[in-house]
Amino acid sequence: MTPTVPLALPPPLSLAEAGQVTRAERRDSSSLLDSWSRRTKRSSSSQRLLQEKEALQEEVIAQKELVWILHRALEAFQLEKRSCAEFLAASGEQERMELLQHRERHAAELQEQLQEARGGQEDLRNSLQLRDAEVAALQDDIRRLTERNNTKQEVIMKLCDQLTSCLSSGGRSDSQSLTQLQQEVENLKDDMEAYRTQNCFLNSELYQLTHLWRTSSQQETSLMLKCSHLEARLCQVESRYLGVLRQLQENKALEPAQRGAVQKMIEDALKGGLKGVIRLDMARDHDEYGFQIVPEYEVEDMKLLAKIQALEIRSHNLLNQDGADRPLIGRWAQFLAGRSSDDLCASPELKGLLRGGVPREYRQQVWTWLVRARTRSARERHPQRYQQLCEKSDASPRPVSRQIQLDLHRTLTTNQHFSSPSSPAVQQLRRVLLAFSWQNPVIGYCQGLNRLAALALLVLQSEEEAFWCLVAVVENILPPDYYTKQLLASQADQRVLKDFLSEKLPRLSAHLQLHSVDVSLVCFNWFLVVFVESLPSDLLLRLWDAFLYEGSKVVFRYALALFKYKEDDILKIQDGVEIHQYLRFFTKTITDGRRLTSIAFSDMNPFPGRLLRNRRVLHLQRLQAELQDLEDQQEEFLTENLTENRRDDKELDVSEDEF
Repeated sequence: MTPTVPLALPPPLSLAEAGQVTRAERRDSSSLLDSWSRRTKRSSSSQRLLQEKEALQEEVIAQKELVWILHRALEAFQLEKRSCAEFLAASGEQERMELLQHRERHAAELQEQLQEARGGQEDLRNSLQLRDAEVAALQDDIRRLTERNNTKQEVIMKLCDQLTSCLSSGGRSDSQSLTQLQQEVENLKDDMEAYRTQNCFLNSELYQLTHLWRTSSQQETSLMLKCSHLEARLCQVESRYLGVLRQLQENKALEPAQRGAVQKMIEDALKGGLKGVIRLDMARDHDEYGFQIVPEYEVEDMKLLAKIQALEIRSHNLLNQDGADRPLIGRWAQFLAGRSSDDLCASPELKGLLRGGVPREYRQQVWTWLVRARTRSARERHPQRYQQLCEKSDASPRPVSRQIQLDLHRTLTTNQHFSSPSSPAVQQLRRVLLAFSWQNPVIGYCQGLNRLAALALLVLQSEEEAFWCLVAVVENILPPDYYTKQLLASQADQRVLKDFLSEKLPRLSAHLQLHSVDVSLVCFNWFLVVFVESLPSDLLLRLWDAFLYEGSKVVFRYALALFKYKEDDILKIQDGVEIHQYLRFFTKTITDGRRLTSIAFSDMNPFPGRLLRNRRVLHLQRLQAELQDLEDQQEEFLTENLTENRRDDKELDVSEDEF
């Protein structure tokens, strides 16, 4: 046990010493109290000073805000004073009104700027929210990547531990396996080097073969181009040969034997056709939509002229089939790059592109947008309209179905897609026309609608889109009463065309009037079917590109352009019957589509839409008045005829007793 050590106690104090100690302790305690009270007072005063400082800072901020408000108010008062001074300094009421209007405009501009600033602030707030969302998403990605990285590190550490344990426990037994593995690695390296050498050899062989293929492809392209030019040259030579024969045929100074020889040469040329022409591709006789590139002619008395025009068309197509449309395709590709059909919107650029024509690669997309833009409200109200109308037409046939069935086999008979009665396109056309007869019971069906719907089917490749295209043309683009029983709007358009013809082409109009040629006999069908089967397919589709966008004014432009294109040829014909025969087929002899488009949209300017609308209203009113006069005359005739018949019956009225 540890011995206890006695504590040393201090000696006892005397009473005097104890008093002195007591007084010293009291003094010490009083001094401590004083120092603590002084410190307490000092800390409380510092806190009070800090509070006063904060209050003063707040007051200073409030004073600054007050000064800023007063400064703004002063500026406003000065501006108001300046405005009042300017207003009072104005010499008259006119100047004061101008000052007031200027101030109002300035206030409106400031209001617009304020609205724009608020809109910009809202956009910035939205963009900030989007950025915050993106930052949050990125932070989540970082967190996931960090967790994935940690997991991979753990896996790597475990594998390293396993490898270390294997190396430590394997010893000498694993040395042989490592040697074998090294040997296999060396062998694989040798194999890789051999394969690499072989790959280089094969790459060089592929390069040489690719070079040979490109060279042969270029040679083939050049040979095809050369053959096209040779074929075009041959067509030109044959066209000139037939032209010479035609001039010899019209030459009356030839002897009978010479005239017979010329006639025999003409018959041989017409019978021979184009058999001697080099045909590179039989599919060239029809375009991508199935239309004939070289049209057939029905004019019996002008076969030679038709053959000459056909050769010119083929020559022009052969010379311009390569590279002519590349700039246009490039412009359309640039315009449609990154846009869907819903992103297109009306613009001068789109208008100019449509007037130049839409390439086949983009025509279906552009037409679909044009049709949907014109029928958007109706389609939104009835999204399943076409399916409902098809079901209704199947359930209850209409009287017009018989006429539709008869016209199906008369539709685009020269087109490959409608040449057979069992063709799927014919059945699609039947369903579209029946659905439209239910869609518009006022019209039902009118001859000509079959051609409009057929063209829409060929381009849009969809029954429903073709149906809505027909609705857009009949109900939105062309005037009302265009396809009703009386065809008033169609007749009015023919009178409007005659007015424009006399204004734009006065010489041709006078020539036609001199020979009593009524252009309505030819042009009425142009307008009723919008030139379907009246123009070559490439010109027809280019016309429809602009027609679906700009409206019926395009039909007038192209009609006048066609007469302008062939004005000199028509003026040379001095017989009314021959002029009428020429007008029946001359539209199919147009070879230069770019020139025709330039005439339609440049030479025919100015062509304001307001003038067209006013002319339509004027002639429609006149037609209605003439129709009303005709009805009044018929009614008067029937009334007089009935009265006279009754009077005659009374004179001849005898009783039975007299016989």
